[in-house]
Amino acid sequence: MSAPGVTRERSFWAWGWADRFPDDETRRSHAQMIGALFGREVELRPLPAIDDVRLAPPRVPCELPFATSDRAARIFHTYGKGYPDLVRAFRKDFTRAPDVVAWPRTEEHVVAALAWCASRNVAAIPWGGGTSVVGGVEADVGDSYAGVCAIDLAAMDHVLEVDPTSRAARIQAGALGPRIEEQLATHGLTLRHFPQSFEHSTLGGWIATRAGGHFATLYTHIDDLVESIRMVTPTGVWQTRRLPASGAGPQQERLILGSEGALGVITEAWMRVQARPSWRASASVHFATFEAAMECARLVAQSGLFPSNCRVLDAREATMNRVAFDGTSVVLLAFESADHPLDAWMERAMAIAATAGGACPKGIKSSSHGAKVDRTDAAASWRQAFLDAPYLQSSLVSMGVVADTFETACTWDRFGALYAEVAGAAKDAMFRATGHEGLLSCRVTHVYPDGPAPYFTFVAPGRSGEEIEQWRTIKAAVSDALARSGATITHHHAVGRLHRPWYEREVDESFLRAFEAVKGELDTARICNPGVLVPAGPRGARKRSCGSTG
Repeated sequence: MSAPGVTRERSFWAWGWADRFPDDETRRSHAQMIGALFGREVELRPLPAIDDVRLAPPRVPCELPFATSDRAARIFHTYGKGYPDLVRAFRKDFTRAPDVVAWPRTEEHVVAALAWCASRNVAAIPWGGGTSVVGGVEADVGDSYAGVCAIDLAAMDHVLEVDPTSRAARIQAGALGPRIEEQLATHGLTLRHFPQSFEHSTLGGWIATRAGGHFATLYTHIDDLVESIRMVTPTGVWQTRRLPASGAGPQQERLILGSEGALGVITEAWMRVQARPSWRASASVHFATFEAAMECARLVAQSGLFPSNCRVLDAREATMNRVAFDGTSVVLLAFESADHPLDAWMERAMAIAATAGGACPKGIKSSSHGAKVDRTDAAASWRQAFLDAPYLQSSLVSMGVVADTFETACTWDRFGALYAEVAGAAKDAMFRATGHEGLLSCRVTHVYPDGPAPYFTFVAPGRSGEEIEQWRTIKAAVSDALARSGATITHHHAVGRLHRPWYEREVDESFLRAFEAVKGELDTARICNPGVLVPAGPRGARKRSCGSTG
């Protein structure tokens, strides 16, 4: 299933393009690798076919001229791409499929869709690329709604205006990452926001979830690139003013950023764009220990150099991603610029790495003014593995393996204790859930002067039919460990429905009440993505969580 006008098919159950899903030979190699790690045979399971999916009839009629109750559209818009989503879709369980899928082509269509939903007591779920891993687009809305309508903005995907003087562009919210870059390239510009989901996620989704990009310092989140936002709510259009900065009260954009569709549908935004880089430099620095690599990352983050990449891979991550096979941890350093050569910046970063005990056996890779970038080094291996990882997870799901990631952020002084707490909780939970100690690895995706954003991966054998329950045990344990450690439940994956219990523990209760009051003002019928950030149902239904959901 794909958006109107798109010929290449996305998988109805797995990550990404259907034609990129690993073939049987590749899946067998995955099974052999995992089987060797677990000391047991891992079997390939037959892949699901969309024709075998059973779907209940829609509960409400499709009355919008730009909407459909088509079976394939409803199936495709049922889930995001989190682990439980993939497992249920693999099992052909689409009991929570939306009843109607709307494809608005204009903002007026969005207004009409929300008005129709309010008049029919239908929950409205904004849909970008459907890549949420936290239940952000799932129609888990309770029993108080007559039906569910997914509002897919794929047809609203244009760069509408470019201001080259201010370096800003007005972009529709349904534009996918490649579509944005393709249109900006004709102006010599780039948004420079590349999350792992880049190929399949949209500007509106990035803003709604406060997505993190690939770059490790300075402009790490989409927040940093937003100049103004336009959002349709059930009570009217909310447009913020284009300004480089303002001290006039609380910033309006900050309330829309991360609102996850609970307040309305983002339709467009003015975004800060940049000249496309001409100079690039990168290096892979090896360390005997993970602790030494983390010390290097801290020193670089606090140096004021602001590299585009300062990613830390522990020894297991380095091996799995074909970056290093000698048991070392690796720091991937990179700089880029549209204005100047990078020799001085890279030399200083390498000097800092040396003080932390790092070695760079392959030296610095650099390019300038359109020269072909060398894609044969460790950074290139990492980049390819990074893009392939979601396909690998889907492949493992088809073998009954429990495999997922979770990410967080903390201050530097807390990282050692956090790592010990989380690693202990994860390993204990994997053994309790699966009878096997499983595999746990850690990388650091972003670094700030005051702290890192560690990203963990866990893999464990599953029991047929019990994989989601096993996953839930592990997920709850590590989430509780994050809460105990004073870290955030998410650095860039958003709250959704999955993280809400821990989100409610993380933020002040008065803020939760204030946000719910704002929702009540903008969404009086409470139809906008019920269950995300605030509970579904009438105002005041929330009960503050005091424990895990495990």
